[in-house]
Amino acid sequence: MPISHAICRTLLLAGLALAAIQEAAAQRFNVRTVCDSLSYIELHTDSTTDCWPLRFPVYRWCTGDVDGDGTDEVLVGVTKTTRFDPNLARRLFIFKNLDGMIRPMWMGSQLGGILQDFRFTGGKVWTLQTSADGQYAVLQHRWRAFGLGADGFIVRNVDRDEALRVFQAGRRP
Repeated sequence: MPISHAICRTLLLAGLALAAIQEAAAQRFNVRTVCDSLSYIELHTDSTTDCWPLRFPVYRWCTGDVDGDGTDEVLVGVTKTTRFDPNLARRLFIFKNLDGMIRPMWMGSQLGGILQDFRFTGGKVWTLQTSADGQYAVLQHRWRAFGLGADGFIVRNVDRDEALRVFQAGRRP
């Protein structure tokens, strides 16, 4: 076999092996709501299914590669109290696939202001927040060694309509 055919064959086999590895690593997160105060995060892979119960209302969820490792995590917004904040408020939890099992990556109690909503856009987590004086802000966060850290404001000290416009657009003004 000429050398060019051998190289092509090797590259083809390597490509097929890589496709098989990527397909075996396929995963899909879902959030299934049973009632107002019970939902399940579901992780489906080619070979496993795992569930994680959430015993509080879920107001939003999405997926994205939060930590930059090439695999999507699931971001889940829940409404609950915490040990350090007895007020019922919106919180953000992040879970990952660890060997086919759902594991908490971060269970944030607060992100600075009063969390209203979140989204994953452009590889970053954006939050819509209010302050105690009723002003709105949109912040960008990225994964740090342990948890989300704020990269800065997209907009701040704006009214609700302006903050929502920027937040929903998912891009800087």
